[in-house]
Amino acid sequence: MREDFGKALVTLGMELEELVVLDPDVSTSTRTCYFAERFPDRFLNVGISEQDMIGMAAGLASTGMLPIATGFAVFVVGRGWEQIRNTVARQKLNVKIAVTHSGLSDHGDGPSHQSVEDVALMRAIPNMTVVVPADGPSAAEALRASAYHRGPVYMRLGREGAPRVYLEGAELSLGAANLIREGSDATIIANGIMVSMALEAAELLAEEGLDVRVIDMHTVKPLDLGCLERAARETGAIVTAEEHSVIGGLGGAVSEALAELRPTAMRRIGVGDSFGTSSRTYWELLEAYGLTPKAIADATRSTVGRRI
Repeated sequence: MREDFGKALVTLGMELEELVVLDPDVSTSTRTCYFAERFPDRFLNVGISEQDMIGMAAGLASTGMLPIATGFAVFVVGRGWEQIRNTVARQKLNVKIAVTHSGLSDHGDGPSHQSVEDVALMRAIPNMTVVVPADGPSAAEALRASAYHRGPVYMRLGREGAPRVYLEGAELSLGAANLIREGSDATIIANGIMVSMALEAAELLAEEGLDVRVIDMHTVKPLDLGCLERAARETGAIVTAEEHSVIGGLGGAVSEALAELRPTAMRRIGVGDSFGTSSRTYWELLEAYGLTPKAIADATRSTVGRRI
């Protein structure tokens, strides 16, 4: 994801002269170093100062520039939340916040660097669009869509590579979910790396005779309510899967919407009410927290068995 993101930044920089990139001294990690090399006078290394970075981005946006502020998810959101809320979102400024190392993906640095609360924090802010791409190609397209969208956007990327779901140049529109696989017995709604796992889970269930739909709900806010309602009506069972806390993220958004639109048998796959941990590889962490195709398949099977 980071590679595709970094290269897409350069492409956008050639298209949009007003685009500027701000980075809190982690440009090698975020891959904004590619933009810095190509456009040194449109790149700002603000130092390890995420709050200042958001304030600077807001100031640049107020002058007609298109700032993209980057960094590690846990620190950009955790340290900069007040500035994001009061300076960017309340004024509806055209600031894009594109973070990396989200979820459990920063496995080597432990729970202090693992961000499983950021989507909930950003989703609660009025005027904020929240996007979680599934892989490299969709990350590039999400960045493009965010750049041409007017208003604040939060885009979340992982540190590790994600299995490819899309081809290069895949279509992605903010607020419009992508139907990845048809199905009539149940629906798995996922985002981020969990989209590829949802597809694996659907294959496992197909071997048992279950026909499972898979939806990439890359935009958590605004949620694609039409797609969600159709899935609930046509399949009668919903499972969400995300590399984030089950509190306040994709699962929370879908649950809240279905409670009003169409109450439906549902399960949420995600991190429980806990922090991350250290001393494990990324894939071992995903296994430990039940973020696997098998866990998704098990949840889907049980949800089909208790349709409302």
